[in-house]
Amino acid sequence: MPERSIGTVSKTVVPLRVPRVRIPVFPHIEGHEQPMLVTFFIYKDMSKYEEILEAFVTLADESQAQILSRFFKTGKGEYGEGDKFLGIKVPITRQIVKAYKKDIDFDTIKQLIYNEYHEVRLCGFLLMVEMMKQQKQAVVDFYLKHARQANNWDLVDLSCSQILGAWLLTHKDRSILDKLADSTDLWEQRIAIVSTLALIRAGEFDDTQRIASKLLSHPHDLIHKAIGWMLREIGKRDMAVLREYLAQNYAQLHRTTLRYAIERMEETERREWLTRGR
Repeated sequence: MPERSIGTVSKTVVPLRVPRVRIPVFPHIEGHEQPMLVTFFIYKDMSKYEEILEAFVTLADESQAQILSRFFKTGKGEYGEGDKFLGIKVPITRQIVKAYKKDIDFDTIKQLIYNEYHEVRLCGFLLMVEMMKQQKQAVVDFYLKHARQANNWDLVDLSCSQILGAWLLTHKDRSILDKLADSTDLWEQRIAIVSTLALIRAGEFDDTQRIASKLLSHPHDLIHKAIGWMLREIGKRDMAVLREYLAQNYAQLHRTTLRYAIERMEETERREWLTRGR
């Protein structure tokens, strides 16, 4: 029997007499538009966590893993230092989530988000997003307790607004955003600002502006970009609000934040903001 190894799973496996699980994926072939079914086995005595890991083992792509490692800055001294990749793109991870979303629990999700591989952690966070449909408060509490496991920008961006942001829509007390913004952890700080995307989409801009102002002096480029992104989202809905915020805070705006914020403006106005004196 073949030996599989990923995370904490490394053993010779014995097939059960059950149907094999099939995941439709798009192969890494340029111009290939139709998904193909990739089959992996469910084995005797496997936990749900191990089943999911088996899917990731089957779908791993070493050449893609190298590309993703560079893209997500995993080198020494970079923000993703030490992170490991299997080479699985997000649409494929979503297919695994789709296969398991109806039969998942917090114990399994905890194992997933503490796995050493980036894509496995993403799977855990996307499963939490699915669980929000039934267990909002429990998911939010769990998410906040383990928020630092969302330790790269995509893990934050693909989960926080649909978990914390969605929950805040029905809660007037938004102080959790301030607590996260005041954290010393980069990822909790990014969660604070990106979670407000759900509020922006509901036409609520005050919390975004408050958290943005708290983080304007932040030294990291990933926060500069996140603030600019949220400000741009405000502008897509009310350009007057964006212009007022930029005018009031222009002296404190990082150049990257400003560039992101004004992307949807006409070229003439963008040039005016970029050449405006401090």
